[in-house]
Amino acid sequence: MKRKLLPAGTIPHARELRRASTDAEKRLWRALREKLPEAKFRRQDPLGPYFADLVSHSAKLVIELDGGQHAEQEVQDARRSAFINGEGYRVLRFWNNEVMEQLEGVLTVISAALPPHPPTASRRAPPFPTRGEGLALNSIDFLPE
Repeated sequence: MKRKLLPAGTIPHARELRRASTDAEKRLWRALREKLPEAKFRRQDPLGPYFADLVSHSAKLVIELDGGQHAEQEVQDARRSAFINGEGYRVLRFWNNEVMEQLEGVLTVISAALPPHPPTASRRAPPFPTRGEGLALNSIDFLPE
């Protein structure tokens, strides 16, 4: 996939948003990395003119966490979700207090929205043994006779 050029200042702004994450964003980020690492979520990632709180590009899934201010900005949130949906992503929205008080339930909803992954056995094996795999050799195997 070809990367699109981002407007000037996008990356520093994303970094600042990551530094200013809410407690709910930090908690969900840690839980996703621990419990659903195959989804490879990114934080405050730019999507068009918006920054997704959490996004898995491989799963085409965006997670938005809403605080109390979002109760007054339903129109803006609907416009944002419509844009993101138009880019081919599914948007899941949770209130911050849901993440803080019902994390396991939130993770269950997110997990159900992720596409199924093939079982490990059907994944292609690496072409060469990785560290700790393969034949056990020691220095005596290479001594001349």
